[in-house]
Amino acid sequence: MSAEVSVGAQERVPLSRERVIRTAVTIADADGNSALTMRSLAHELGVRPMALYHHFASKEEILDGIIDRVFEEIDLPPTDSDWREAIRHRAIAARRVLSQHAWAIPLMESRTNPGPATLRQHDAVLATFRRAGFSVQLTAHAYSLLDSYVYGFALQESVSLPFDKVTAPELAEKILSQFPSDEYPNLAELATEHVLKPGYDYGEEFEFGLDLVLDGLEDLRRSDGLKATTDDSKIPLATRADEGHVPPLEDH
Repeated sequence: MSAEVSVGAQERVPLSRERVIRTAVTIADADGNSALTMRSLAHELGVRPMALYHHFASKEEILDGIIDRVFEEIDLPPTDSDWREAIRHRAIAARRVLSQHAWAIPLMESRTNPGPATLRQHDAVLATFRRAGFSVQLTAHAYSLLDSYVYGFALQESVSLPFDKVTAPELAEKILSQFPSDEYPNLAELATEHVLKPGYDYGEEFEFGLDLVLDGLEDLRRSDGLKATTDDSKIPLATRADEGHVPPLEDH
């Protein structure tokens, strides 16, 4: 009886799409995507499961909504800086958001009905590359590469590397006690000379790798632009003038 009274009391709180999405994100953050069901969501909201169907046709539609919410939290690439800094800013922001919503990583690019924030985020990144002179093909390569790097790194972090579990001295004792250092000298060296140094933060590896990716893309952007210029120079002068490549010669 008390449960029914409780449900009835909470049902008087207006149920909206926003409230459902916000609660669904909270459940996924706490216990993972697998814990998010229509029943668990209804229980958390204090309503009966059928009440959710007045706002969402299915769980898939709720997943679309919470992924769109995650994309909404990611900074768009700034438009007042060069492409490299803009994409770097966005990538760091994406990793920060995904560290708070690790459950979302496998779902980020899987939605067949993306919401407005998802579409806005993708379009802004594509626009950043195109404004910088990336060809359509190179833009596609760059976007795929960055997604793979950001999502992959965030996924690796989400499995909780052992460095997050204990202090450096405790970890040193644990690791080095598991194998003879003379038998695995490189592992011992990495542990003692790098990982276990004061202030070590695995997260710093993200920006190291990100800068390598961006450096590589900049090299490709320049070579792609140079190739386009070289190819353009092979077009007959009259044709280039007709196509707007060079101004037509004036009559004298």
